[in-house]
Amino acid sequence: MKILIKELKGSTRKISIEVRKISRRQWIVFFCVLVLIAGGIWWWLRPRPQEPVYPVIEAENVVTDDVEIYGEYVGRIRAQQFVEIRARVEGYLEKMLFAEGTYIKKDQVLFIIDPKLYKARVDKAKAQLNKDKANAVKAERDLQRIQPLYDQNAASKLDLDNAVASYESAKAEVAMSEADLAQAEMALGYTTVRSPISGYISERNVDIGTLVGPGGKSLLATIVKSDTVRVDFSMTGLDYLNSKARNVNLGQKDTTRKWNPYITITLPDNSVYPLKGLVDFADPQVDPKTGTFSVRAEMANPDHILLPGQFTRVKLLLDVRENAIIVPTKAIIIEKGGAYIFVVRHDDVVEKRFVELGPEVGNNTVVERGLSSNERIVVEGYHKLAHGQKVRVMTPEEMKKSEEEQPIE
Repeated sequence: MKILIKELKGSTRKISIEVRKISRRQWIVFFCVLVLIAGGIWWWLRPRPQEPVYPVIEAENVVTDDVEIYGEYVGRIRAQQFVEIRARVEGYLEKMLFAEGTYIKKDQVLFIIDPKLYKARVDKAKAQLNKDKANAVKAERDLQRIQPLYDQNAASKLDLDNAVASYESAKAEVAMSEADLAQAEMALGYTTVRSPISGYISERNVDIGTLVGPGGKSLLATIVKSDTVRVDFSMTGLDYLNSKARNVNLGQKDTTRKWNPYITITLPDNSVYPLKGLVDFADPQVDPKTGTFSVRAEMANPDHILLPGQFTRVKLLLDVRENAIIVPTKAIIIEKGGAYIFVVRHDDVVEKRFVELGPEVGNNTVVERGLSSNERIVVEGYHKLAHGQKVRVMTPEEMKKSEEEQPIE
């Protein structure tokens, strides 16, 4: 141990001897190098200033488009024609000449009522008519004989007047008999019951052999024409005022517009019927009991998918807003003071903009006032924003990619 210490002391002396040999200039150079090294170390290890972290938001441009505005109501389908087949004369039902539930053509024979009584009345009326015609011929000949005798003063004025009266009475009897015959033939014709329209016929309401007519059952069957159906639904008085405010007259065609109010209906399986119906009637008065007025639309039904009496959901085109400003409904914030949207300026600073909203259409909402086209609005991330705050704008694709890159905790 002592030997090592001696050696160490000897080396120290050597170092100190060498230090004494360094000049003042070398000391200055050594000190400058030492300062540079210390400065480099400080520069390398210095705390770097943090970049400001801006809220990340997703923005979209405001667009304009033609917006169709609909109203939804409960409607009922009604046949275009619904005819009750009734017996117009009394008698026993003899025949039924159709298959129940089938398609019937106009003037097709449906029922036969016992015609014997009415045929006998026709024969009687014909015989009476022939008798009255014979009496009229005789009266006319009598008048033709009396007239020249009266002109020659061979017959009195009374004879002539009696002949004229007999002739006129005979003609009247002929006219009455002709009317009776026509009435009897008409009654006989009613014993053959024909269809007044083409359509589908119901089941019969009476059986063969039943007494029908005024003294019995008169309703024999019903026929429904449903190639075209009518859809009835009700609208409120407020709907009427709103339609007038948009210069839309329900039930009337307007050639100045590119569109007219039409309806679509939903079938029981929740599918939409492929054809559209046009509104052709609106009741001019409101029902005071319900506060609604009736509206009717006509719709083609060539395949008889729509059944009369069926209830359905009706979607009515109320208006078309041309070049309307629409925004995603999710971008709108509603509070007590009203509705507002954050608008992104060109310098990526957001502005809290109060707007006046219009109707909702699907996932979008019409903005009546407060926005102009081609402005950018915040659609995602607005919950952490304040007016005048700078933001970092990302597209939907960038936002999705950023979310996918975030590690799952």
